Amino acid sequence: MSTGSTADNVRTGTRIAPDADVHASAVLGEGTSVWHGASVRENAVLGRSCIVGRGAYLGPGVQVGDNVKIQNNALVYEPAVLGDGAFVGPAVVFTNDLNPRSVTPDGRLKTADDWHAVGVTVLEGGSVGARSVCVAPVTIGRWAMVAAGAVVTRDVPDFALVLGVPARQVGWVGRAGVRLVEDGEGSGRFVCPQTDAVYLEKDGVLTEIDAP
Repeated sequence: MSTGSTADNVRTGTRIAPDADVHASAVLGEGTSVWHGASVRENAVLGRSCIVGRGAYLGPGVQVGDNVKIQNNALVYEPAVLGDGAFVGPAVVFTNDLNPRSVTPDGRLKTADDWHAVGVTVLEGGSVGARSVCVAPVTIGRWAMVAAGAVVTRDVPDFALVLGVPARQVGWVGRAGVRLVEDGEGSGRFVCPQTDAVYLEKDGVLTEIDAP
């Protein structure tokens, strides 16, 4: 295993802190930064212009798209998948075990052969707020937003705003991350107060009318 301080871990166009632990088999795209104390395990793949914050952990084989921010002390356990532009806030936890136990029913210490890892998926532009916990297997939809401290136990629709324990939907957000305002009660037409982008809700699904 190589670290940011070793010569064989020089990657063109990337920035790796001297005390970061980046496995030699991990792939980092151009412009990606890995900060102090972070750990990127074997066969993890990060796209271009990503940021891995101080003390963050990315498990073996985790897949990360372009322009993704993973903030300080986030724990992204395999087999998580993060789409382009995803945001993972400070101290977020993505679990990977449906039935967590240290030992088998007969008291034997579990090994990798004794369980099947399940992952969290965050689609394009999805954001997960600070100290949230996503209990795998769940999918955070495109441009959805999980409020700080939420516990996500079921899939989050595209553009949905969820909060609480367990997380529940309380509204919609647009690409700017601002809560959308309904244009007339019951119209199903929503507008972003920041960008004026228009969205239409039908049968619990929000779609963009004039996407950028």
